[in-house]
Amino acid sequence: MRIFKSIKWRLQLWYGLILVAVLAGFGFTAYQLERGRQMGRIDDELQRRYGILVNALRRPPPPRGPDENRQPFDRPPPDQFPEGGPQDQNVRPPFEFRLPPQIAGLFDTNNPNDFYFVISSRDGEDIARSANVPQVLTNLAASPLVEMGSMPETRASPDRPPRPRAMGDAEEIYQQLQSGETIRVGCSIAPELKELHRTALKLTGIGGVILLFGLAGGWWLVSRALCPIENISSAAVKISAGDLTQRINLAEAESELGQLATVLNSTFARLESAFAQQKQFASDAAHELRTPVSVILTQTQTALNRERDAESYKQTVEACQRAAQRMRRLIESLLALARFDAGQEVLKRQHFDFTSTIADCIELVKPLAAERGVKILIELEPMEFTGDSERLAQVVTNLLTNAVQYNQPNGDVRVKLESSGGLAVLTMADTGQGIAAADLPRVFERFYRGDQSRTGAGNAGLGLAICKVIVEAHGGMIEVSSRENAGTIFTIRLPAA
Repeated sequence: MRIFKSIKWRLQLWYGLILVAVLAGFGFTAYQLERGRQMGRIDDELQRRYGILVNALRRPPPPRGPDENRQPFDRPPPDQFPEGGPQDQNVRPPFEFRLPPQIAGLFDTNNPNDFYFVISSRDGEDIARSANVPQVLTNLAASPLVEMGSMPETRASPDRPPRPRAMGDAEEIYQQLQSGETIRVGCSIAPELKELHRTALKLTGIGGVILLFGLAGGWWLVSRALCPIENISSAAVKISAGDLTQRINLAEAESELGQLATVLNSTFARLESAFAQQKQFASDAAHELRTPVSVILTQTQTALNRERDAESYKQTVEACQRAAQRMRRLIESLLALARFDAGQEVLKRQHFDFTSTIADCIELVKPLAAERGVKILIELEPMEFTGDSERLAQVVTNLLTNAVQYNQPNGDVRVKLESSGGLAVLTMADTGQGIAAADLPRVFERFYRGDQSRTGAGNAGLGLAICKVIVEAHGGMIEVSSRENAGTIFTIRLPAA
């Protein structure tokens, strides 16, 4: 069933089963304790009255008159004993038994729910009984308890006191004394059974109310606990439909699901940023490629419109070549960034002299520096490194070219390599025009170009982005600091070999 596949319903059912088990166990225990208390009280009273009757049978009754001196049980004269005389221990003569007044008050009542007693002789004849003996026990001899073969063979023993037992709606003690008399002491437990029935109903009612409120509270707690999941699902559905601005409502940021929602919100934010960058990347790439393509088309169409001399054709071809070269450089840069983003760019892991690689890059840029009158000052510590020397040379060359190209006439560029805290730190500082504070946080973004007077019209804005991904692929980081008209400092930190 679908209901059992719902986390909310499964939690609610499990919680309900536990609550029912706890309430049932508590109610059963409370009922048994109350029943034990009431039955124990009745048993104690039965035991006390039984003991009183036994003691009364063993004591002679009080004198009834000055002329009466009879036996304790008012036995008849010896000549009235049956044949065999009193020496026959299997036959007991009939006698009369009277309870003392102070004891009779414990039984002398007509209330059928009060305590009663029956004392019988060996042959089953009643010696004494209370007035409130139940009707079913009026003829004791006919009772199933005293039918031949069914009467318990129990004798009074100080080591084994009688134990009460249930007889329908009554609790009784039935015991045969050593002298042959049988004592039955009982009490109706109908009022107690009714009270226990009412107690059971009360416990059931209270348990039902607690169960109802518990289930309602459990449903509220489960719904509140799973609310972040519903928010997560709702946000995910909207995001999958294309709305990347959706976020999860962090109503309970301290709970586990709240922490999950925080992580997912961060993921959604990065996803939105990645899609925005991808969209901007595609737009910028199309814009950058459109310019050289337009140049090539314009030049070829002009050349094809009319006849031209050889020099004009040569100029047209050279313009198309420059546009194609710019397009090639742009495509190569785009492919390099795409490979780095996809993790498909395989870097060489070779041990090389980093100081020598930097020196080679400086020699490569020196003609451009000499053309602009820029001096390159070198301060390099001997250092070896493990990585892709060609890619790192590309980074150094790009940064040096920018430092020379955007420097002041007759300025200088300081290149310093040192070891610090287990890192190789490369610093390039120029004395150029600097970078505007508004542009500084975005200089490593792809296709970002700030001041056109600094960047130039032919710059696609991918050089620093490529430098950043190469450095990060080597486990390092690149930073920039600048002041307008005071110069710019690029700092590269790489893990030393």
